[in-house]
Amino acid sequence: MTLDPQVAAYLASLPVAEPVTSLDEMRRQNTFSGIVSGGEAIPLAQVHNRTIPGPAGEIPVRIYRPTPDNVLLPVVLYFHGGGWVLGNLDTHDNICRSLAKHTSCVVIAVDYRLAPEHKYPAALEDAEAALLWVTANAQELAIDASRIAVAGDSAGGNIAAALTLLARDKGYPPLAAQALIYPVADYYTGDHDSYTTIKEGYGLTAEDMRWYWDQYLSTPDEGEHPYAAPLRAQDLSHLPPALILVAEYDPLRDEGQKYAQRLQEAGVPTQFIYLKGLIHSFFRMNGVFPHALEHQRNVAAWLHSRFEE
Repeated sequence: MTLDPQVAAYLASLPVAEPVTSLDEMRRQNTFSGIVSGGEAIPLAQVHNRTIPGPAGEIPVRIYRPTPDNVLLPVVLYFHGGGWVLGNLDTHDNICRSLAKHTSCVVIAVDYRLAPEHKYPAALEDAEAALLWVTANAQELAIDASRIAVAGDSAGGNIAAALTLLARDKGYPPLAAQALIYPVADYYTGDHDSYTTIKEGYGLTAEDMRWYWDQYLSTPDEGEHPYAAPLRAQDLSHLPPALILVAEYDPLRDEGQKYAQRLQEAGVPTQFIYLKGLIHSFFRMNGVFPHALEHQRNVAAWLHSRFEE
C-alpha cells in the first residue's frame, strides 16, 4: 500500500484539527472546505435551484442541464455525502456539474434532511419523494423517465443504494443504473478489516463513522435494516446495473468491495473499481486533486453507456 503523492502531500498539509463545539460550526466548516476543495465551478448551460414537495415539507434541489435547449435527456439523481449529518447542494456542486457535462444528462442534486435533527429514514424518504417527483414531472423537466439513474458518494452512496432496494420492493419503474462512490454499505458493527487497518490518519476515521451512524439511527437495531445498511439485504437481485468505486485508504473500502461482490453474485451487472493510493472524499476535491476530474469523467462515461443501452 502506497499513498498517491498528491494525497500524501495533502494529508501532510492539514493543520491539527481543533475541537468543534457545535453542530452548526461543524456544518459551517464543512461547507467552506467543500466549496474551496471543490475547485472552480465547471461552466454549464443551465443551473437553477428550486424546491419540490417532500414528506415533511419542501425539499431543496439543484437542477443541472448541459444544454441550453429542452431536448429530452436522461437524468441522474445525485445524493451528497457527509455522514447523513453534513453536506449540502454547495459542497458537491462541482461533482454534479461534471457529471452533467460529461454524461450529457440532467443531474438533479437532492438536499435531503440531515441527522441528528431528522433520523433514519428521513433522508431515504426525501430521496424517494425526489424519484417520484422526477418521474411525475418528466415532461416539464424535459427528461426521459425511462432513463433515470441514481448516484452518490459516501452516505449519499448509501442513500442511492437503499433507494434502488426500495424502488424494487415497491415495484417502481426500473432504474437505469446506480453509481456508488465509496458508499456506506454496512453498519459499523460489520466485520470489515479496513475499519481497523485504515482506522485513522487518512481523513475519515473509523471513529468518525461510528459517530455518524449514532447520529443517523434512533436505535442500533435499525442498522440491521437493508434500507439503512444495504449490505445486510438478503436479496440483491433485480437491481439496476452498478458501478462501485472504493479508495484504498478508506475505512469504507471493504464494505464497498463486499457490496460489489454481493451484487455480482445476485446477477446484477456490476463494475468494481479499486482506486489505489486514494482516500475518502477525493472524488469531490477537484481543487486539490487534479485526477478527481478524471475519475468523474470515468463515472460519467459509464453512466452514458448505461443510458445508451
